[in-house]
Amino acid sequence: MASAPKKRIAIFGSTGSIGTQALDVVRTQMDMFEIEILTAQTNYELLLKQALEFNPNAVVIGDETKFLKLKEALASTNVKVFAGEAALEEVADFDSYDIMLAAIVGFAGLKPTLKAVAKGKVIALANKETLVVAGDIVMQMAVENRSPIIPVDSEHSAIFQCLVGEARNPIEKIILTASGGPFLGKKPNFLVNVKRDHALQHPNWSMGAKISIDSATLMNKGLEMIEARWLFNLKPDQIEVLVHPQSIIHSMVQFEDGSVKAQMGLPDMKLPIQYALGFPGRIKNEFPRMNFKKYSSLSFEEPDYKTFRNLGLAIEAMKKGGNMPCILNAANEIAVWAFLKNRIGFLDMTAVVEKTMEKINFIETPTLEEYFDSDGEARNFAASMMKF
Repeated sequence: MASAPKKRIAIFGSTGSIGTQALDVVRTQMDMFEIEILTAQTNYELLLKQALEFNPNAVVIGDETKFLKLKEALASTNVKVFAGEAALEEVADFDSYDIMLAAIVGFAGLKPTLKAVAKGKVIALANKETLVVAGDIVMQMAVENRSPIIPVDSEHSAIFQCLVGEARNPIEKIILTASGGPFLGKKPNFLVNVKRDHALQHPNWSMGAKISIDSATLMNKGLEMIEARWLFNLKPDQIEVLVHPQSIIHSMVQFEDGSVKAQMGLPDMKLPIQYALGFPGRIKNEFPRMNFKKYSSLSFEEPDYKTFRNLGLAIEAMKKGGNMPCILNAANEIAVWAFLKNRIGFLDMTAVVEKTMEKINFIETPTLEEYFDSDGEARNFAASMMKF
């Protein structure tokens, strides 16, 4: 019996946390996957190393100043080298891959993902901002082009796994679990003095800088609520958040009969990455296994909305809809960037987001162009508050 052809993978954001872990998965499953496209924004050295190891059809470096160095370093190979933002869309339009792993951080991931959706590609979605910014348009395009969207975020992967085989059974609600981040239980008088390095130390997950800060402020959970709304076609009041410090239950679904399904496992992003790439099959692996004897209790509590106000702002944006989540996301990206550069304090991030949401014009049913405009306006306003 002939073996199944290898799935051809395009990793957009291959040098980041998700991208590098995805390549770890591919290394152990070379009989099932091959790398077709790799992209990075600025990390030329790691992209070159990955290209030499995996010999993809094409690579893209977002930073055009590094194009010639990369091209020369790969001159002895058959790898095609591209550079710049437009090149991301160009290679996303290639026919030569089966699955896009959308792992570019932030708003920058939206345009190439839209190209892949328009081509009807399978999208392994690790970039939640794509759905936060323009979820209505992206999901409509996915339906029209029969482009399956399989979530990679551990929480959304958990919901997705719980829903397999449940297509005819309506969801009553979903429960997204949150670790609570590094400052669980802390109050504003503590947070006012928090510095960058402290905020980057997540207790359970190994993640990139942007998502680590979002987890510390609970903005990440708010963005996940908005993403879940579009992914699973839910109303805002069907989405709940519970703080679960152990990060063993990755999320839950409650059905109309009151039954609750939970997906559990050790906090390791390689598992949801492998699940998305291998779907609908589960692939045998050597990842560490869950030992229940080591977890004598699992606990759950309500988030502290008063202290971590970003979560409330995200819920407000989700309920208002229109371009408000786009505005929230843009302001947050600028605020997180400023915090990581030590330009503003930890609590200032929330103030930047809140003021931007108040200032930028609300549009109830935006076009894609209006989403892009709203993003630009929100970024400019947020930046102006910090006088960069």
